[in-house]
Amino acid sequence: MHRFMQRGMVILFASICFMLSGITAFAQDMPSDYQEVLKSLDRKGDFKVGVLKFNIPRNDLKITIQGVSTPTPFGFGGWIALTKGTDGTDVMMGDLVLLQEEVNPVMSALLDNGIDIKAADLARRVKPGLDLIGHVKPAALAPATSGGTPLDTAKLAKIAGQEGEQSGAVYKITVGRDDLGMKEHGAVINARMGLNTWAAFVGTQEDAAIAGDVAMLEDEVTPVLKALRKNGPDVVAIHHHMTGDRPVVIFLHYWGRGSAEKLATAFKTALDELGKGGPAHGMGD
Repeated sequence: MHRFMQRGMVILFASICFMLSGITAFAQDMPSDYQEVLKSLDRKGDFKVGVLKFNIPRNDLKITIQGVSTPTPFGFGGWIALTKGTDGTDVMMGDLVLLQEEVNPVMSALLDNGIDIKAADLARRVKPGLDLIGHVKPAALAPATSGGTPLDTAKLAKIAGQEGEQSGAVYKITVGRDDLGMKEHGAVINARMGLNTWAAFVGTQEDAAIAGDVAMLEDEVTPVLKALRKNGPDVVAIHHHMTGDRPVVIFLHYWGRGSAEKLATAFKTALDELGKGGPAHGMGD
């Protein structure tokens, strides 16, 4: 995910990849299901070398970088492409150019609509996300409340199923991923070495903020994204640390605000998506 900063505006390039079942087709003649894709999305595209591609330009954005006006083709145009695999699979990939406030609503729309087996149906499921681009208003920032009930850390720990530690005004719960069996040069990479999922709470029981990190295997990313987005917290970054590690561990950063109990519940729903696939042992040297 790339980003540009301009006058306080954050623009993110979100890559998407979807897979679904389909039927093999060839070159110049656009398959009928791809014609239906364009019709469903009300967009124009072209079909070349077995790929349907259409653009999602951000003509609504007027961007300057260091005083230089940057037109849409300079790098502010999104796109989506579909092609058919030899195994009967349709593969869809693309880039979406999003403002900061659009990222989580568009992500939720895509996650909530899922993927089905036909290309045209996939287009219908992607459309709610595309329709939000350029139409999401920044959320009004509510001022922090001056009073309220202190955080009930015992209740938060009970909800999360894990005890935490108090550090000043912050209560932090950390959960290791020992199930991954990660090692580097023979050394065990444990929670204290950074292989962990955590949540930090601050504020009051009625008006709290949460920030944290989730350490995930690749097949855990989408379930965790769905769990967090359905329960309120915004996803603010997704990345990984080392290219040579096995298994690959993806880290997701999130932030949210609301009642402390609701935020703790959101954290627990993300935790519940981890480790479902059984132990995944890492590199031992």
